[in-house]
Amino acid sequence: MIRNKVVLITGASGEMGHSLIQRLSEAGNSSIITIDLQPLDPGVRDRVTKEFTGSILEDHLLQRILAEFEIDTIFHLAALLSTRSEFTPITAHQVNVEGTLKLLNFAQAQGESHARPVTFIYPSSIAAYGMKSVEFKNRVGAVKEHEWNMPTTMYGCNKLYCEHLGRYFTENFKQLAAEKLSGKVDFRAIRFPGLISAETVPSGGTSDYAPEMIHAAAKTEPYACFVKPQTRIPFMAMPDAVEAILRLAAAPREDLTQTVYNITAFNPSAAEVHDLVLKGFPDAQITYEPDVKRLEIVESWPADVDDSAARADWAFAPKYDLESAFSDYLIPRIRERYRD
Repeated sequence: MIRNKVVLITGASGEMGHSLIQRLSEAGNSSIITIDLQPLDPGVRDRVTKEFTGSILEDHLLQRILAEFEIDTIFHLAALLSTRSEFTPITAHQVNVEGTLKLLNFAQAQGESHARPVTFIYPSSIAAYGMKSVEFKNRVGAVKEHEWNMPTTMYGCNKLYCEHLGRYFTENFKQLAAEKLSGKVDFRAIRFPGLISAETVPSGGTSDYAPEMIHAAAKTEPYACFVKPQTRIPFMAMPDAVEAILRLAAAPREDLTQTVYNITAFNPSAAEVHDLVLKGFPDAQITYEPDVKRLEIVESWPADVDDSAARADWAFAPKYDLESAFSDYLIPRIRERYRD
């Protein structure tokens, strides 16, 4: 009798969590359990075997899951994001670092209990980088995973440290796997660029100036962009981000040459985003009023990243380029959202 795989998704009530639930349930070979402070939307709740409402910092929740389920894969999405982390750095450290450490220890306990490695998928961030000036980052170009790991924000520090924690926990797995013995934790991380979605309203994130332009234009509201026209960072459409995280999770361990991977799809300047928004909404009113603190954070991130390892190791290939992301996905869906 073949036992269904059991997948744990933390931070499951967000858009990426909902998308993962839908995709995994449609595949039909996984039972899904979730943890989040917020309840799941009714549209996905029926796809979940068990929903836990609470914090990843609550030991009793993790102990209960450990006792009731045999987890094969963890998608650890729960995090305090970049802008909020700057206002509450101690809380950010507790959620982002201590929470991740608890989950890694939980994964190790699962691996020991069931004599089978637990795949641990970790969404990291471009915030793990820190470039010393705009002129320098523009000159350097696409940055590799091991370069310029000097984050300037608490969120970036949290993400970079947790990448190292994951590598620490997975070293034992790689050694034992080479000897054809059961390991414990198989940690895999993606450093995501700015993510642009048509399904959720931007909530003041550090890279949200791109989706904010589109939403404001669709609502016929003026928008003052908080970065400069020449500001440039990598971006990706949300559907490609979800596809990437599933593809990495499914990749054979022996094909992976590293634990942390860059991915990206396009890297427009704010002015180029502005031009694409005007194609869809010719009457859009977009101006520039840089916010010093948020601009400083964005400008510390690379203008582009090198994702050749992800493309070689697990065939990462985004569906949307810059033009199609706006013309085929973002503009039509966001326009429909605000249609009278």
